[in-house]
Amino acid sequence: MKDNKVKLVEHKTFTKKELLLIKKLNTPAKIQDFLNNLSFNFEESGIETLKSPLLVLRTGNAHCFEGALLGAYILSTHDYPPLVMYHLPTKDDVAHAVALFKKDGLWGALSKTNHSVLRYREPVYKTIRELTMSYFHEYFIASGKKTLRQYSKPLNLNIFKNKNWPTSSEDLWYIDKKLDSIKHYDVAPKKTIKNFRKADKIELDVVKIVEYKKPKPKKICKQ
Repeated sequence: MKDNKVKLVEHKTFTKKELLLIKKLNTPAKIQDFLNNLSFNFEESGIETLKSPLLVLRTGNAHCFEGALLGAYILSTHDYPPLVMYHLPTKDDVAHAVALFKKDGLWGALSKTNHSVLRYREPVYKTIRELTMSYFHEYFIASGKKTLRQYSKPLNLNIFKNKNWPTSSEDLWYIDKKLDSIKHYDVAPKKTIKNFRKADKIELDVVKIVEYKKPKPKKICKQ
């Protein structure tokens, strides 16, 4: 395993095969299909990752943020700006990242998720807030509590050009840090949040559907 990781790190440019693949993924829909077909990164080692687009292609897996970065990069090769944004929930839930694109003046989003919700959005939204709120009712935890509280201003990844983020061999935590530090907007005032209704049982059942099952922990010795 360690030897394989070293080989991945040594490669700092896309191969001809990878560049051809990126060229073929020339629409948001095609990129989304590709993201869906990547295995989900469950971070089985227990170590959090934020892999570059290059390493996502090499490992063949991604979690939501890694998928958003890959999606944004591929979009940028087809004349879209590489935009990502954060959806921020309460402390008992986890953040979600998406890549944004604009077509004919309307916003859409690419999303890597293992669940039946928080997925791709067609470009039909006039504003970023409008797009974000399309995720609101899907954003809940097992108790039914609706948890989405804020969304970030879109971040243009071109500001990191000098860091070569698409082909970096290191985790891209500086992008995460930047998304945390830029302006965030509340989805609703506190008095409204107090009266949120919980998700229905049928909604809770739907989110149990996953594309990729989490691997069972490997036994390190025979029992």
